[in-house]
Amino acid sequence: MKDKLEDKFKALAGQFDTEEPKLGHFNRFEVKLARQPVKKKTWNPNTWKWLAIAASIALLISVSIGNYPTKQGLELADVSPKMEETQNFFVSTIQNEVKQINLKRNDNNKKVIDDAMIQLKKLEINYELLTVELEATNKDNRIIYAMISNFQQRIEVLKYLLVQLDEIEQLKNAQNEKTIT
Repeated sequence: MKDKLEDKFKALAGQFDTEEPKLGHFNRFEVKLARQPVKKKTWNPNTWKWLAIAASIALLISVSIGNYPTKQGLELADVSPKMEETQNFFVSTIQNEVKQINLKRNDNNKKVIDDAMIQLKKLEINYELLTVELEATNKDNRIIYAMISNFQQRIEVLKYLLVQLDEIEQLKNAQNEKTIT
């Protein structure tokens, strides 16, 4: 391979441009560049139109997505007045339990409360699915019972959490009493 390369250089001898530019070449080049008129880029007015059209389309899409109705089903309250009372009872009970839990929240029990709230959120998502099913099945009693059961499960989770919070508090108080004596 070395021989082939040397042969190639010998064949091209005298054909390479090895001369350097004359002294001051770069200065003369800069002067020529400075003499050239600078072309300012002109803003095409049609560009503004296209930008305005694109922005309008993006705005329309975002508004239409924001206003697109999400699929919601029937609540218990939509079934009958008696079911509305039942739903109101469960909702107010759950709200009261959550208020009591939030009053007991501290650094010692934060993890337990957060875990219970995750379980509660799963039950709420399940309830939303049941509302869609209720609408699809034309107020099927089995779905109504499942919705009531869902409310009861949420209350049970919250009551169990309150019991756990009380036990944590009692353990902490017992440990503090041991430390004091």
